[in-house]
Amino acid sequence: MLVSMYLPCHSQRLRSESVRCWSNIPFITVPLSRAHGKSFAHRSELKHAKRIVVKLGSAVVTRGDECGLALGRLASIVEQVSMLQNQGREMMIVTSGAVAFGKQRLRHEILLSQSVRQALHSGQSQLKDMAIPVLEARACAAAGQSGLMALYEAMFTQYSICAAQILVTNLDFHDEQKRRNLNGTLHELLRMNIVPIINTNDAVVPPPEPNSDLQGVNVISVKDNDSLAARLAVEMKTDLLIVLSDVEGLFDSPPGSDDAKLIDIFYPGDQQSVTFGTKSRVGMGGMEAKVKAALWALQGGTSVVIANGTHPKISGHVITDIVEGKKVGTFFSEVKPAGPTVEQQAEMARAGGRTLAALQPEQRAEIIYRLADLLTDQREEILLANKKDLEEAENKGRLALPLLKRLSLSTSKLNSLAIGLRQIAASSQDSVGRVIRRTRIAKDLDLEQVTVPIGVLLVIFESRPDCLPQVSALAIASGNGLLLKGGKEASHSNQILHHLTQEALSIHGVRDAVQLVNTREEVEDLCRLDKLIDLIIPRGSSQLVRNIQKAAKGIPVMGHSEGICHVYVDTDASVEKVTRITRDSKCEYPAACNALETLLIHRDLLRTPLFDQIIDMLRVEQVKIHAGPKFASYLTFSPSEVKSLRTEYGDLECCIEVVDSVQEAVEHIHKYGSSHTDVIITENEKTAEFFLQHVDSACVFWNASTRFSDGYRFGLGAEVGISTSRIHARGPVGIEGLLTTKWLLRGNNHVVSDFSEHGTMKYLHESLPLPQRNAN
Repeated sequence: MLVSMYLPCHSQRLRSESVRCWSNIPFITVPLSRAHGKSFAHRSELKHAKRIVVKLGSAVVTRGDECGLALGRLASIVEQVSMLQNQGREMMIVTSGAVAFGKQRLRHEILLSQSVRQALHSGQSQLKDMAIPVLEARACAAAGQSGLMALYEAMFTQYSICAAQILVTNLDFHDEQKRRNLNGTLHELLRMNIVPIINTNDAVVPPPEPNSDLQGVNVISVKDNDSLAARLAVEMKTDLLIVLSDVEGLFDSPPGSDDAKLIDIFYPGDQQSVTFGTKSRVGMGGMEAKVKAALWALQGGTSVVIANGTHPKISGHVITDIVEGKKVGTFFSEVKPAGPTVEQQAEMARAGGRTLAALQPEQRAEIIYRLADLLTDQREEILLANKKDLEEAENKGRLALPLLKRLSLSTSKLNSLAIGLRQIAASSQDSVGRVIRRTRIAKDLDLEQVTVPIGVLLVIFESRPDCLPQVSALAIASGNGLLLKGGKEASHSNQILHHLTQEALSIHGVRDAVQLVNTREEVEDLCRLDKLIDLIIPRGSSQLVRNIQKAAKGIPVMGHSEGICHVYVDTDASVEKVTRITRDSKCEYPAACNALETLLIHRDLLRTPLFDQIIDMLRVEQVKIHAGPKFASYLTFSPSEVKSLRTEYGDLECCIEVVDSVQEAVEHIHKYGSSHTDVIITENEKTAEFFLQHVDSACVFWNASTRFSDGYRFGLGAEVGISTSRIHARGPVGIEGLLTTKWLLRGNNHVVSDFSEHGTMKYLHESLPLPQRNAN
């Protein structure tokens, strides 16, 4: 066994340091320790991995021409390994690449040698066609090992990390003394905060031992770097083995085939259901070898993830994403979940949604009526579950008072929910399949545009269990499949409400149309299921909405990130209306997204009795006032000046600013608002109409509280949220916002060529009357 250590001139820092630096950024060392012997059961636990082996396949390290290294990709991997090392983890690399690097060097030497001989022979240095002989792999490895290690050394030096090279062969693992030596060397290197870089000694490697491959935990033949990484991981009691290749992970059939699906979690015994394709373009092992090695390591107590290390969009963070527990590649686990995976739930929701959409409108309404009855009939069980959630939240002290209020259910809330659900049922009779346009294209060729469900909705909500039956009823009425992801603070309430929803769905055999995600799926991972989910609707804080909008990959997000609502008090405003509307808009429920956040006052109202009454009312209601820049300039002693005019307080706080006219109020709203809900208070109809027509928000009101911006108050029965988008749905989104359309064309042997210049038919494009809508 050959061991050569490359130590950069920087000091060998031991792990006693509490703060490390990487790329001039300090990292606090996190406590990372666990008893080895059992692999992690869930991805979310991978963040606790302390000792990690990263195996770099030949396809990851080498260029597409298989001659030379992919330097940019390699630099990115070194950067990620360095970051994890500086977090206090013990990183090891099993690398390929010596043969490719050596091939590049030898080809260059051969070409140079041939050109010199040709120049001497012909008297000129012009290169002609020169045949490159087939290069023997062992010779390439011998020529490339030192250069490969020098490259790693130079890259790790940039992050003040030492690297050491270890070359092994299969025979080293069959000699007990050599095994102990290897184990001791690796432990000493890790103790000194050095990253060991291990490779098979391809310059002298013998063929694998016969009949000794994968026969047990203590025996694995090192015939490629996959088996070497697995053997090393078990020998060193590693927490995590990351195998990087040129495919996204393990598929249920060869990647590239029509029905191939990436396997998120692979369990021992599942290999019978997998068809393996050919091996990668370079290297010794294919996917079958990787799976065998992974299962062997898993049996030895090491968790394994196989992922793509070559994709340009993810290779720059694939290793750190895996360690953070994100859904990347295929995770090998010995623990099967009790229920279906989230992918299976999404497929069940789609199938159930299609069946739901095919039901008669009366049947969908019957399901919603049944759910409304269950909310009142099972009131005691619901409130008991909700009490558990409230007690747990209060004991842990993790929720602020406004969120505790949202979490709480009561008899009156359940009764209001039931009333809202019955409204939805009554108004949903002709929502799906409604004809909204009919056109006669030509004789016997009629076109219809009809409403249809969007597909599968993912609704993510925080601290609001009452959201579950509301959204479920709207999804049922519109024929959509539904995935629900609630906050863990409401888990008991969500469980029973989902059970009642499925009980109501069961009366027409569509129980699976509404699914509650109970697995440890991170929201970011759910947002990547673009082939399974058609629309994401977040219900929660502005931070939640922003995070989802950022994480969504190819899936539309309906919602608003902020609710910065304005009330403008005009010179012609009524004193009574101003105080009543302002109080209701700000104080009735200050945590709501449709609560007043900025009060705009016409300059002429300053130092008038009306202005004094507004201030007195806010003080009585204990509303903290922040002064806008112009308002502050009029005052000798002003309240604290606002930090930003784009602030959503979500509490008993608001900003007051002064404007010179209704036009300036509109301009202020456009500049600092969030296009949610904005109000004018005035008795001047002309001024009011100007405001209503010019403010570009989802909801614009005259002499009414901002709190009316709500699906229930609009008569929609309920809402899935309020959208400030300008595409599809806007404002409170009810059933109509959960529908799209499709076109139905009914013809009789029609072809486009008949409508050509010399054809026999002509377009009519006549509008036809719509069928009579259901009076109910």
